[in-house]
Amino acid sequence: MLTEKEITKIIDHTNIKREADLASIVNSCQEAKEFGFRGLCVNSQWVKTVKKELKGTDIKVICLIDPPMGISPHELRIQQCQKAKIDGADEIDVVINVIDMKYERYINILNDLKEICLILPTKVIIGSGYLTNNEVEKASQLVKEAGAICVKTATERDPLGHSELIEKAKHLVIMKEAAPGLLIKAAGGIKGIEDLEMMVNAGADIIGTSYGVKIVKEAKARE
Repeated sequence: MLTEKEITKIIDHTNIKREADLASIVNSCQEAKEFGFRGLCVNSQWVKTVKKELKGTDIKVICLIDPPMGISPHELRIQQCQKAKIDGADEIDVVINVIDMKYERYINILNDLKEICLILPTKVIIGSGYLTNNEVEKASQLVKEAGAICVKTATERDPLGHSELIEKAKHLVIMKEAAPGLLIKAAGGIKGIEDLEMMVNAGADIIGTSYGVKIVKEAKARE
């Protein structure tokens, strides 16, 4: 059973809602500071704000790139990642090109991700809910070969929602075996302490969730 402190250190607090405004982003920053989360993940337009709000902390500023399918042109993806770095991001969470993955265009994926991984420490979202088990394995291998620091299951629009977390847990096991040495991040539909612990038990090192405050309060209540 994880303690409250152990939980806070593995959560990437997340606010990637399209309707997010300045007030909600600032509130997410305050929550990240109050609870001591590992990082705060936001869309690109909020990176500067988050960097300013989290100044003086060791909380990582994380920029989500190209959701939900990773199908923007390579040049645009590079520009977005470079801008994230200039604006103050510490890490990038970038979506793999899911269509390239489905059509086995592995060279395209590698060329794209290798260049991105040179810009900032990169966590690659493979969209595991769109993939077969064999594709999850192959995608994880490509992420490792590209030089990323982490392979991540999903973002907020993954077909596997909260009701199918057991299937996501199976993906985590595959990812861990296919990409030894990389961090494993579980995200999408993780809403409570039991969800989080299921993901950790399956191999997750990092948890991406917008329910971090709720989860930590649940953990505190049972201690």
